[in-house]
Amino acid sequence: MLPAIESRILLTTSSSAIIPLFQRKQLPSQRLSRRISRIPSLIVNTLRSDSAASSVSAPVVPIPAILGAADSASAISAAAARPSATFFPDGEVGDMDISDQHTVTLANIRSSLIRQEDSIIFSLIERSQFCRNRPAYDASAMPVPGFDGSLLEFVMRETEMLHGKVRRYTSPTERPFFPDAIPPLILPQLNYPKVLHDAASTININAIIWKMYFDDLLPEITRDGDDFNYGSAVTMDVLCLQALSKRIHFGAFVAEAKFQENPDTYRALIEKQDADGLMQLLTFNDVEAAVQRRVERKAATFGQDISESPANSAGEASKGVNDDGAATSNPNNQQPQGSFKIQPEVVARLYGQWIMPLTKKVQVEYLLRRLDPPSL
Repeated sequence: MLPAIESRILLTTSSSAIIPLFQRKQLPSQRLSRRISRIPSLIVNTLRSDSAASSVSAPVVPIPAILGAADSASAISAAAARPSATFFPDGEVGDMDISDQHTVTLANIRSSLIRQEDSIIFSLIERSQFCRNRPAYDASAMPVPGFDGSLLEFVMRETEMLHGKVRRYTSPTERPFFPDAIPPLILPQLNYPKVLHDAASTININAIIWKMYFDDLLPEITRDGDDFNYGSAVTMDVLCLQALSKRIHFGAFVAEAKFQENPDTYRALIEKQDADGLMQLLTFNDVEAAVQRRVERKAATFGQDISESPANSAGEASKGVNDDGAATSNPNNQQPQGSFKIQPEVVARLYGQWIMPLTKKVQVEYLLRRLDPPSL
């Protein structure tokens, strides 16, 4: 860290590099020079390599990694060597390789979906710390100067405009809530391997997700009332909505993998445009019940208030393994007891009533157009 220096970050429109600009604040020039020299040469190398990149940009080091770990070259090097799959995808979506059609398998997809469960649960936990804060969703209660809409709509729109400039919505797993507001890219276009039919890019059910979130989910995870933390609340809303949208629109990959495994059966239903038959073929009640049990246990584990006591020491905890092969201190897979930040059954119900049904809706919409001629 540089304690006596004010740092600002400038993102240029001609480069994806991150350029730190330092302003002196009563610091002798020699001390300033010594402190700046401690910044790892990785930043300089990133700037140089970025200008030479053509079709794919250099890995972007997260801003906190640069400013918070300036004394640890190894930590920053590790972060820079790993491209961010969420906002700056370079050949992957999430943690799933899409280098060719053979890598889009149900096993790979399942691994990614399980990891996305964590993102969804943690974002819901973060939102639950604030009250409902209804004025944040009412344009008349909290008008935003120069904007015709609610505070949340403003924050979501502005967030998507920023993320849209740096390629978030060129990823085949991302869908904007305000697609008409996405500006041109400031980074070179990435050429993803073509593993999905062109129809996938036209499927966007975010309007349904938006309504579900505010009508059904938000009342379940927040206390009614107003704590005036409107900005913090809507920032968490944005994270929740983005995580839910990504998980649900991942259904296109699920549908493609299932089509590749059993093309003849799916082709017959697609040719007849049998949406009900496709939905029945895509539904596995035992698998869906297992998913609900897993996310309920995760929500109970991630969201419980834990108090340290001798009785809970690691040496006295019994060990077990859950159905995903992860270690657990609960051999009977019983839900941890105590106070929860969000009720675990709410997360299970979210998956059972909304996430999995909407994912299958995306799958059906994709499959119904899977045999369409490719667009030019």
